[in-house]
Amino acid sequence: MTFEDLKLLPQILSALKTKGYLKPTPIQEKSIPPILDGMDICGSAQTGTGKTAAFALPMLQLLHIGRASQRKGIKSLILAPTRELAQQISDNFKDYGKGLNLKHCVIYGGVSQHGQTNTLKAGVDIVIATPGRLLDLMNQGFVHLNAIEFFVLDEVDRMLDMGFINDIKKIIAKLPAKKQTLFFSATMPPEIKKLSDTLLKNPVIVQTAPVSTAAVTVQQYVYHVKTDRKRDLLAYLLGKENKPHVLVFTRTKRGADKLAKGLTADGITAEAIHGNKSQNARQRALNRFKDRTISMLIATDVASRGLDITEISHVINFDLPEEAETYIHRIGRTGRAGAAGVAISFCAPDERGQLRDINKLTKNIEIISDQPYDASAASEEPRKQNGQSKGRKGGGSKRNFSGNSGGSGRKPSGNQGSWRGGRTNDRSYR
Repeated sequence: MTFEDLKLLPQILSALKTKGYLKPTPIQEKSIPPILDGMDICGSAQTGTGKTAAFALPMLQLLHIGRASQRKGIKSLILAPTRELAQQISDNFKDYGKGLNLKHCVIYGGVSQHGQTNTLKAGVDIVIATPGRLLDLMNQGFVHLNAIEFFVLDEVDRMLDMGFINDIKKIIAKLPAKKQTLFFSATMPPEIKKLSDTLLKNPVIVQTAPVSTAAVTVQQYVYHVKTDRKRDLLAYLLGKENKPHVLVFTRTKRGADKLAKGLTADGITAEAIHGNKSQNARQRALNRFKDRTISMLIATDVASRGLDITEISHVINFDLPEEAETYIHRIGRTGRAGAAGVAISFCAPDERGQLRDINKLTKNIEIISDQPYDASAASEEPRKQNGQSKGRKGGGSKRNFSGNSGGSGRKPSGNQGSWRGGRTNDRSYR
């Protein structure tokens, strides 16, 4: 199937061609026709599979052809959990909507509201917002939702994880009863299903992959290592000549700052982003990562969704997440849109419980033991999980950054780096 087969407007098809989109992803193929027919949607798909376009393209088309009423006011509202995701959605609407003469505004906290309120006063068709700032502007009288005809909840599970449920309910209470509601979530636990049942009217259920599964394009590896040797292991893996594009996750904001500072002191250029950073600081770091001024970004789970960065070669879980499903979202930053990716996790002895939970969701994580900081010998966990343990303890063998055996004769390509046993003084990873 092609985008032409979905009967999209020529202006939208032109915009998609400019972006290099040749054919719809499964979530787009299954969602766009019923949305164009006016149906509510309850969509579930792995992160990185094109959910934004799945609702943005038909919404833009319906607004343009005048199916939405011509009453003045905001006609479409999209709620997202994080500033990064809201900005990403805004960027996509700008790209997809070229030539359609529709105006949109992105609203989130952490920055002055002045620019946002000025845009709202000038009149917009679409608002993309995080719940907190939206409620604030509603209370100040800058936002009125009585004309809404399209309502989108994106990454619903993340919004509930972040404690936005009460804010969402307050916003929903201000929406008109008659509207088209589009509900998208990467996972669909019972509490999410309950919320969808209260919002959606005879929805079309769209699920393009098993809930809470990792993309098959992502190779997954785990290293058993003591907590105080994780930074040594990270430097060990990164200390070679090639320059992969790496996103590193830590559990805490303090941990992200500490790791970035330590790596920088070692000559490895890295920056941290998390909720305590100002929006401008976060955006600068993201831009430096996107344009490859820096090759490593260290983040808390604020960045596990909403980062639209192409060609992230590796995701490294410096700390395992508390929730197994968060692991799926983290590693979904690589291996996007069918590309290959690598996910590497560090498991300290006190994180074995989290690893067990993660293995219940994804059963193809390979244990790597050919490194000098192996802590698995002291583990009560069996060395083989799912029959996939490989490698020899001691670091004598050579393995490249994509996880392939160094003896295979294959060389890393593109942005993939390599590692070997032993430390190195090479610090060209910048």
